[in-house]
Amino acid sequence: MSEQEHWDRETDLLVIGGGAAGMATALVAALEGLRPLLVEKTDQVGGTMSTSAGTVWIPGNRQSRDAGYGDTEAAAAAYMDALIGAPDHTGIRAAYLRTGPQAIDYLRQRSEVRFVPSGKHPDYRDMPGAAVSGRALAPEMFDGRRLGRDFERIRPPIPEFLVLGGMMAGKDDIPRLINRFQSVGNFVYAGRLFLRYLTDRLRYSRGTRVVMGNALAARLFYSLRQQNVPVLFETTVQSLVRRGGAVAGAVLRTGDGQTLRVRATRGVVIATGGYGHNAGLRARFMPRPTPELSVACTSNTGDGIELGLAEGGTVAPDTQGPGAFWTPVSVTRRADGSRGVFPHLSLDRAKPGLIAVNSAGRRFVNEAHSYHDFVEGMYASHREVPTMPAHLICEAGFVRRYGLGHVYPGTTDLGPAERAGYLVTAPTLARLAERIQVPVEALQATVARYNDMARQGRDLDFGKGDTELNRFNGDPTQQPNPCLRPIEQGPFVALAVWPAEIATSTGLQTNADGQVLATDGTPIAGLYAAGNDMASIMMGTYPGPGTTLGPALTFGYRVAMHAAGRPVDAATGNGGQP
Repeated sequence: MSEQEHWDRETDLLVIGGGAAGMATALVAALEGLRPLLVEKTDQVGGTMSTSAGTVWIPGNRQSRDAGYGDTEAAAAAYMDALIGAPDHTGIRAAYLRTGPQAIDYLRQRSEVRFVPSGKHPDYRDMPGAAVSGRALAPEMFDGRRLGRDFERIRPPIPEFLVLGGMMAGKDDIPRLINRFQSVGNFVYAGRLFLRYLTDRLRYSRGTRVVMGNALAARLFYSLRQQNVPVLFETTVQSLVRRGGAVAGAVLRTGDGQTLRVRATRGVVIATGGYGHNAGLRARFMPRPTPELSVACTSNTGDGIELGLAEGGTVAPDTQGPGAFWTPVSVTRRADGSRGVFPHLSLDRAKPGLIAVNSAGRRFVNEAHSYHDFVEGMYASHREVPTMPAHLICEAGFVRRYGLGHVYPGTTDLGPAERAGYLVTAPTLARLAERIQVPVEALQATVARYNDMARQGRDLDFGKGDTELNRFNGDPTQQPNPCLRPIEQGPFVALAVWPAEIATSTGLQTNADGQVLATDGTPIAGLYAAGNDMASIMMGTYPGPGTTLGPALTFGYRVAMHAAGRPVDAATGNGGQP
């Protein structure tokens, strides 16, 4: 029997995983004339991207420059060097900075994947080379009706992010919806959104006006459909196949139980989203105690990393930081009785009149830090106070004004949230401390010291309100510090928050073209990795909004170009230009 007869199907590039990196790789491969085949283990595409803000961190992008926001590759490189604190020996960070803007332009010119400048959106650390504006891009809103029946193939956001059980609202929509009765303009705007949503529900399971990460997922999938890229849903990869020392294909198991041997003439791309729900890899790569909760898509079970390791790939956790990109989360109870998690990204922690305390009743971090840095503060505190969770402490009036986690702004009755076990209220700080089981005197002393500093407008302990990011997410009407206001008028509120990851960062070692590296540092022929299966170039740090999606699209682009025989030149950044 000939070698060819061993294959049930042949393609040029076999892409495993229908998230941001996988869809971007397959799309660019198709645009470059290859025949890609995309394999997705669930019945929907999008992965964790679909539930995210969808922002991409692309320094030096053309869209922001055209909008008047200046930025340079050199400044971004200085910032990354200062933040990461390790030299870019492999040149992979430099390749990212050179190629990111090119990848975004390529996708805009040749597909429906389009972004708009986020404007002011500060980098997460005030360090040399950091930018206040211009590096963050947001996906353009997408009309899901353009997908027809395929709209149901887009993974929806988490229920906690949906209005009326199925309507998406972007950051710019929220204040207009909340204040819909305060002006005619807001009322008309909100009315149009509600009417559109009600009309959608006559034909679809949710609203088709999609924004943020859901819009990016829909735009990628719509573009794949335009290019007639085949997608095998509910299909898993059992093993990779070698021929002559190179990865030549894979053995697949389809949803109807068939086994397919697929030959991939240009290689196999691992892009399964990381190991968020793989208990063994979590224990191996994450800090102790290993966090129980995850914001990652439940199908991210480390399949790709384990495939890569089985073929001789390597990971280097000692140089990749704490294994994940973090966010504090609160635990919700959903209508169907299941448990959900609400990520506390930017809407509440930076606002004036909120502090976070550990189990000793003491503050431990600048509450307005990035979500990643907040959780790193939780772990640093845990070394001294060995119990979790932490608690966010505020007044009931704070919740009415700003919201708190899954309790939205404007909420006056906290009873339902308390009865559901989501938060705790008490008339006094002493009673609140007893209810959340922290030392009464410690909590009272912590709040008293915070209040003294809030009245002065300066957080001498943790610097809340000192950085561009802090002030950006605070309340500009609160002066002199948009992040500080005393906590003194009961009833008081406490909300438990736990560490969780939004994405994993430890992954397969690759070169700048996404080729998986063996233990000796040489590329494994025919094997690529991208997205969260690829070791993060950030090395455990979190520079700004879109830290995972920016590299996912950029290296997906580089992988596809390399597989197509048109690798992006590392010296000039040119390659594959339309």
